[in-house]
Amino acid sequence: MDILGLTAFLAVAEHKSFSIAAEQMHLTQPAISKRIKSLEEQLNSPLFDRHNRSLSLTHKGHSLLPKAKEIVQLVSDTQLSMRNMNDQVEGSLKLGTSHHIGLHRLPPYLKSFANQFPKAELNLSFMGSESAYQAIAQRQVELALTTLDSSNNENLPEGIVSEILWQDKMIFVCSKEHPLNKVKHVQLSDLSEYPSILPENNTFTFKLLQEKFRQQNLSLSNPMPTNYLETIKMLVSVGLGWSLLPESMLDTPEEMGLTTLNVQQTSLTRPLGFLYLKDRTLSNAAKAFIAMIKT
Repeated sequence: MDILGLTAFLAVAEHKSFSIAAEQMHLTQPAISKRIKSLEEQLNSPLFDRHNRSLSLTHKGHSLLPKAKEIVQLVSDTQLSMRNMNDQVEGSLKLGTSHHIGLHRLPPYLKSFANQFPKAELNLSFMGSESAYQAIAQRQVELALTTLDSSNNENLPEGIVSEILWQDKMIFVCSKEHPLNKVKHVQLSDLSEYPSILPENNTFTFKLLQEKFRQQNLSLSNPMPTNYLETIKMLVSVGLGWSLLPESMLDTPEEMGLTTLNVQQTSLTRPLGFLYLKDRTLSNAAKAFIAMIKT
């Protein structure tokens, strides 16, 4: 079995499509098909069941899948270890980040990294917090900077290392014209009576707030979820609901007609930091980026 055939097999298995796998690998569909056919001949067994417009793994295909991942990852890590020996910071660094960190925390680090290491190429992908954990586990990105989960969630992928870089204080806000702005001593029960504009339900920020409401047997109304905090800020400013935003976004809330709400006995802070896979060999570029952002 050759590594090219196994890589093609993994791509087709992931996308359940020869054409999409070919596109992702920058190859033609006949080239992908040829690699899969060669691998099937070596194993003397079909690996995919071809249907009219769909594709699925055969029993032997399912058996090969974890072994193929292990082999491809081992070869990739070995190649990277060899390249790291020259001590050069070069090559592509796939970095996942949330929109908030990418827009409000990362710019000076990205600029400094690009200036110090011109041979390294930054490949930036924006994603939600839970997606960042999955992307690290599936080796889609090498590093991720996102909201960290502090609840010991058993459903999260194993083998991920996380480290806190910043503590992000969260502030309740609404528009100046919103009825909540007239309440003298705002409680969570007051918030539960009005629509909220929050990130999507699978984000750690939403879950952090939801747990506070559950502790008081209250429910959250989140009719227009979006992970773009700037969009949330705008929707709140026009009076469509209240929200919970990072304090760093609200230096001058009056500029957009926003006002902060002092919710009684409720203080929320979310940890922000980076993730990487424990058993994955990190590139010199990833190591250099970690060293820079921790200083």
